[in-house]
Amino acid sequence: MDMTNKRVLVSGIARSGIAAAHLLKKSGADVTIQDAKTEDKLDRTTLDELEKEGIELYLGTNPDDIVENMDMIVMSPGVPTDLPFVLKAKEKGIEVIGEIELAWRYCKSPVIGITGTNGKTTTTTLVGDILKAYTENTYVVGNIGTPFAEEVLKTTKDGAVVAELSSFQLETIDAFRPKVSAVLNITPDHLNRHHSIENYIAAKERIFENQTEQDFCILNYNDEATAKMAEKTKAKVIYFALDTELVEGVYSDEKSIYIRTLGYDEKVVDIDQLKILGGHNVENAMAAIGCAAAFGVPMDIIRRVLKEFTAVEHRIEYVTTINGIEFYNDSKGTNPDASIKAVEAMKRPICLIAGGYDKGSSYKEFIAAFGDKVKFVAVIGAVKFMIEEALKDAGFTNYKIAESFTEAIDMCYDNAEEGDCVLLSPACASWDMFDSYEQRGEIFKDYVKRLK
Repeated sequence: MDMTNKRVLVSGIARSGIAAAHLLKKSGADVTIQDAKTEDKLDRTTLDELEKEGIELYLGTNPDDIVENMDMIVMSPGVPTDLPFVLKAKEKGIEVIGEIELAWRYCKSPVIGITGTNGKTTTTTLVGDILKAYTENTYVVGNIGTPFAEEVLKTTKDGAVVAELSSFQLETIDAFRPKVSAVLNITPDHLNRHHSIENYIAAKERIFENQTEQDFCILNYNDEATAKMAEKTKAKVIYFALDTELVEGVYSDEKSIYIRTLGYDEKVVDIDQLKILGGHNVENAMAAIGCAAAFGVPMDIIRRVLKEFTAVEHRIEYVTTINGIEFYNDSKGTNPDASIKAVEAMKRPICLIAGGYDKGSSYKEFIAAFGDKVKFVAVIGAVKFMIEEALKDAGFTNYKIAESFTEAIDMCYDNAEEGDCVLLSPACASWDMFDSYEQRGEIFKDYVKRLK
């Protein structure tokens, strides 16, 4: 795509914004990159590299005064789309898109796009591994950590792109059209940004809005919100269902996963052959089977990779065992529903670390899911008093509020006995205490290994 002499504003100096700015500059655009953070709050090396490439910096404020001079604005997913400068640009008829849409316009490969509240990273990683076994020109991008714009110039017609897509990224698409889309599940999340569950669902549904009858849409049959999406997409729907036999689709019983669609009618794999734990991971595996089969990957490749695949980092990740106590890092449990699934996946009594940054969630169902499995909770973070109140309302008394992350780990270890597990599954975002859920998980693992 030729962007010669086009004036483009990129909003947000993080990974996707930086990648978008570089891509645009390579295409001949006159690029300005903006961030509300002041210079001293940003990485100096990154700023130097941008300036060296001829990208102009606009820091410390929103770009209200310069948007009308632009031909295009590219939004990073972390920047809200209802800010005054965005609304002003739209009023002036200036195109506003996101980094995913930008990269899509350069992409030569067909795309598999995966969204949903929970399970995105595991499913995207698994689909990526399957596609890499099928075609070497496969790139795994998006919310998983590698910007689409960073890899897109490497794409080829005979390759594949597997993209994990958040609601924030889908808000700013326009023509983006994956060959295969998947919506794994819907539970309330990011309501502080979307303001209502209806807006959140509408953002997720954008993943299939440009698909046609030649494309495929993989949907969770057991999830009420995703099942209804079949009525809204033009793509061929392939359902997956946990413990529910389907006339057509990918489904499981207590022992195995089966496929009955796309010309297949056979068992794919026994559940005990999978190395990932929990019913939610059976769902992730079924969604991955649907995505890969719809893309045209032979079943023998799908089956082999399913048996080899291990848990992604920070998602119910086994760390170590100390004195008969197992430690699990589920730092990617950034909302109550994700953490419910982690609790359900554990086979041992649990000493749990919960709490963090509030995203407008309720913790009632999370605590109700404890049953007799959770024996102790160490509560941390900005929502600690909200979680404490929810624990009290549920009659759960064996908890303590920790003043630091490491104190919470120590509390759980002290309250655990041989045969128990310590589970970090916060049910909250990490931004009150950490830069990211990855940093939270790494600190947990490092500290636990020092305990050993």
